[in-house]
Amino acid sequence: MTPMRRDGGDVGWSLVVPLKPLVRAKSRLSQAAGERFRPHLALAFALDTVAAALACSNVRDVAVVTDDALAGERLAALGARIVPDTPARGLNAALAHGAAAVRARRPGAPVAALNADLPALRPAELELVLHSAALFPRAFLADAADIGTTLLGASSGVELAPAFGGASRARHLASGAREITALEVPSVRRDVDTGEDLRAALALGVGPHTARQVPRLTIGAQGGPEGPSPGVRASGA
Repeated sequence: MTPMRRDGGDVGWSLVVPLKPLVRAKSRLSQAAGERFRPHLALAFALDTVAAALACSNVRDVAVVTDDALAGERLAALGARIVPDTPARGLNAALAHGAAAVRARRPGAPVAALNADLPALRPAELELVLHSAALFPRAFLADAADIGTTLLGASSGVELAPAFGGASRARHLASGAREITALEVPSVRRDVDTGEDLRAALALGVGPHTARQVPRLTIGAQGGPEGPSPGVRASGA
């Protein structure tokens, strides 16, 4: 059930998930996973991320900003709203555009930007992060490396002002956003850019779309998960 304010207003979060065209997504995985399957992995990551987000009790809806037709079709089938990337000016412009599209429908919505490459994402951990984010005008969660950002939230009436990419943790701190640090939420912090990242996600237990792709990969010594089959996160867990 969507949370409500005491005055009866809707306070469910709207999430904005950016996704590049699959032919360009997750380019740093090419060496580890092979160019052939990299787009398949990128789509699988996004499907598992969005499915887990939609299963989170304090998420009302998910808007995916993408111009990829296949990804849009598959993610819409999960229940996501697809927003074309009409600015076409990169990640942060896409996130700002998605947030504006959300608030055109729900002016008072709290909005959070969420990475599309969180294949181990667990709804219960995302719920904890969003609950903490709701305590501040703007708040963010750093990635597992403490360099980037996997989630940035803005409460009702507050501009998202995303500054993702590279060392975004420092930029979000400098912008005045509060860092969420007291939670043990490894699945929300575990984005995947490299073979080493993918191994770490597999150790946490990935969603079913990613798990189906991993056995098809030819991942060598450059940082891929050879050996045992991946752990699979139960649906909605």
